[in-house]
Amino acid sequence: MKILGIETSCDETGVAVYDKKENIILTEQIFTQASKHAEYGGVVPELASRDHIPKLLPLITMALNEAKLSSKDLDGIAYTSGPGLRGPLLTGAALAHSLGLGWNKPCVGINHMEAHLLVNLLERPPPIFPFLTLLISGGHCLLIKATDIGKYEILGQTRDDAVGEAFDKVAKLLGLNYPGGPEIEKMAKQGNPLSFDLPRPMTKKDNLDFSFSGLKTAVYYLVKKQKNINTEFIANISASFQNAVSETLVKKCNTALLTQNLSQLVVGGGVAANQYIRDAFRRELNGVDLFFPKPERCTDNGAMVAVAGSYRIQGAELETSIKIRPRWSLSEI
Repeated sequence: MKILGIETSCDETGVAVYDKKENIILTEQIFTQASKHAEYGGVVPELASRDHIPKLLPLITMALNEAKLSSKDLDGIAYTSGPGLRGPLLTGAALAHSLGLGWNKPCVGINHMEAHLLVNLLERPPPIFPFLTLLISGGHCLLIKATDIGKYEILGQTRDDAVGEAFDKVAKLLGLNYPGGPEIEKMAKQGNPLSFDLPRPMTKKDNLDFSFSGLKTAVYYLVKKQKNINTEFIANISASFQNAVSETLVKKCNTALLTQNLSQLVVGGGVAANQYIRDAFRRELNGVDLFFPKPERCTDNGAMVAVAGSYRIQGAELETSIKIRPRWSLSEI
């Protein structure tokens, strides 16, 4: 089975073809709009929608040509139908349905967060159900117990800012460019992670939820008091912030693993590309089988949608109209 995956939930235009029999991505293309949105300090939904339109068909053509495939070789089309920005979601969904009708191929909408979770099944060896999943991105911070395809229990989630959102806001406070995650990570390499005693939010609470607004506020007051915002200060506060985030994530995951009696942890989403956070998990969680996607598969991409689509397209009630869900919890699948 070969599935074309289309991802347009935000500002990445991603397409890929997944061969389920061989469990490999045959071809993949991606275009990011990050530089366009950097001047605004964040994603502008209308601009993101417009930029997907001229990119999608050329990227699909490039991908199919690269793999020496035609539409006849495909068994179906999967697209991201939510959660995400309404305009970008509509753009991808409309094209996916148009191609489905034109090529006479089944078409199915995919939950963006499930796609991030399932892309780890490309690993060799893959995680085996049940396992714990931590999804950390610009818009999400979720702890999930995955017992099977489509069987997900949300154990904890952010009560305010998502992890990636906190990185972006702290980067803005420090005068760094958007997106903030890579900028903070780069500056942190020059700093001391013990320079500032920042809070580890909710690590002493008896639940698995997260909160990062207080951590961001603590950085704000340190910046406000600092008279000389030089490179050394930015590097040290970046390192301290990154350390506080990683320690918070590790503690919450360790608690979840123990209480749920699980021994496998899958970490996905854009923030999972952060090498410092990856190293912290490897260093602190002894005896736990850890799974991280390749860095390029942490950010939004077509491969994850194609993989999720391969599990959803068989036996599903195939869609005859465009459906998007900008707000769509994993627990509602």
